[in-house]
Amino acid sequence: MTSDGATGYEHVPTAGDEKVAAVARGTKDALGRPLRDLRVSVTDRCNFRCVYCMPKEIFGHDHPFLERREILSFEEIARVTRSLKSLGVQKVRLTGGEPLLRKDLECLVEMLADETDLDLTLTTNGSLLTKKARALKAAGLNRVTVSLDSLDDVVFKAMNDVDFPVARVLEGIDAAAAAGLAPIKINMVVKRGVNEDSILPMARHFRHSGHVLRLIEYMDVGHTNGWCMDDVVCAEEILAHIHREYPVQPADANYRGEVAQRYHYLDGGGEVGVIASVTRAFCRDCNRARLSTEGVLYTCLFATRGHDLRALLRGGASDAELLRSVVDLWSVRSDRYSEIRSAETAVLRKIEMSYIGG
Repeated sequence: MTSDGATGYEHVPTAGDEKVAAVARGTKDALGRPLRDLRVSVTDRCNFRCVYCMPKEIFGHDHPFLERREILSFEEIARVTRSLKSLGVQKVRLTGGEPLLRKDLECLVEMLADETDLDLTLTTNGSLLTKKARALKAAGLNRVTVSLDSLDDVVFKAMNDVDFPVARVLEGIDAAAAAGLAPIKINMVVKRGVNEDSILPMARHFRHSGHVLRLIEYMDVGHTNGWCMDDVVCAEEILAHIHREYPVQPADANYRGEVAQRYHYLDGGGEVGVIASVTRAFCRDCNRARLSTEGVLYTCLFATRGHDLRALLRGGASDAELLRSVVDLWSVRSDRYSEIRSAETAVLRKIEMSYIGG
């Protein structure tokens, strides 16, 4: 199957492929971490201008987004995914930008779903879920994560900066649940002076819903969001907001490398999570790589540079050569940015989140 005008690629396994794959399966990075989770950014475009990700002052009407020829085709994404699956990838998350802006995204989902034991997920702002949820589920998507930073329209519109209402995101969440894309996770980035007063209303709304609210410390991702430590509402403060009205207790992680610290409501109201990359670094168990919209592989969310796979894909490299390139990259990986964050590292010119997802 081909899509979005790309040339198809038919994989023919060779003995060389099998030999490289056998070596790849045992590969760990320099700190002993395996590769299990691949985040794939399918577009650098978004219909929101969230102040912590794509601020309007930087990503304005004249911003030079990638041209179509620069973006990986669905076939190229599927080929990279297949290679990294040989290395140990078990979960693939489609991100952006806003991934549902990518035309016919369900075709990519269907291609990836052919790898039957992959856990396929997607992170979205929810604006297009009402239209897309059923098609995505039918194509093979397992679950979705929806970004929603407040239930207060004034606050939410101030954060998305395009006057998009909360009600339409909630409609998208309902559509995803009806389609069977569950359990649904709701991501809320908390920024001091902007939406910390929305923590408790969000917790109240999503208790007993079957969905999992995850509250995220405002992070210094990229170089354009004006990050400052004074803007961070730390995990302890976030939990205190909730615990005062709805007591919680810690819960075990679902798997090694899970980014959210899980908590159960003592009254049986479900689960809430906190992602505390700033104050509770989880680098030691990080098992994620990120493939950018134009085919650059990054080994850290806070990376300053990556590894160009598009050149290999379009330069005639075999599957074995593609996999060997990633094995070489991963085997020397030593990223642990959140553990060594300082005033000096925080101002490094890091790749923007809109190019590599969250």
